[in-house]
Amino acid sequence: MNEFMEFFNNSAPETVSTSVKLLLVLTILSIAPSILIMMTSFARIIIVLSFVRTSLGTQQMPPNQVLIGLALFLTFFIMAPTFKEVNDQALQPLFDEKINLEQAYERASIPMKEFMSKHTRQKDLSLFLKYSGEERPKSVKDIPLTTLVPAFVISEIKTAFQMGFMIFIPFLVIDMVVASVLMSMGMMMLPPVMISLPFKILLFVLVDGWYLVVKSLLESF
Repeated sequence: MNEFMEFFNNSAPETVSTSVKLLLVLTILSIAPSILIMMTSFARIIIVLSFVRTSLGTQQMPPNQVLIGLALFLTFFIMAPTFKEVNDQALQPLFDEKINLEQAYERASIPMKEFMSKHTRQKDLSLFLKYSGEERPKSVKDIPLTTLVPAFVISEIKTAFQMGFMIFIPFLVIDMVVASVLMSMGMMMLPPVMISLPFKILLFVLVDGWYLVVKSLLESF
């Protein structure tokens, strides 16, 4: 890694600029899916939206492409201030040849660390710090990404499951009521899901469910 950085620091500015831009493009393209899933709000959003579809019992409606597309745009909306900070502090100075690649990496990691640490539970972070044998960091900047990213991910998953549980409750009540009514009428062979599905969809539409779900997701960040 040191030899790699030394090559860029000792090369001509024109060569460095072209090489750095090409390297950044290739790197971003190769790890963009991992960055998007593991270091942003995408994981929480897509899990909650999947819980909504499962609780409604509508099978593949909305389709996966719609849910993923909505999750992507919500992610870009939520992460816009962080991405802007990364661009202003790291990418633009790097492209203007004011800083080298190593400095750009350090500057870009700070906004991402601040975002992730804000939504990471102390218990989860302590788990990975203890397992890796690292000392307690004095500030967010001192937390290694290898420790912060997995702690952030499991925190996001737990939060998403908590939100999904709250979404499930009203639809579960409808299923139980419908099943009880059918049993009392002796209609054992009729699947309760067929009867409860229209009522669940009606309830979701009447309370403007998608608005409430998206509002809850935005406010959770």
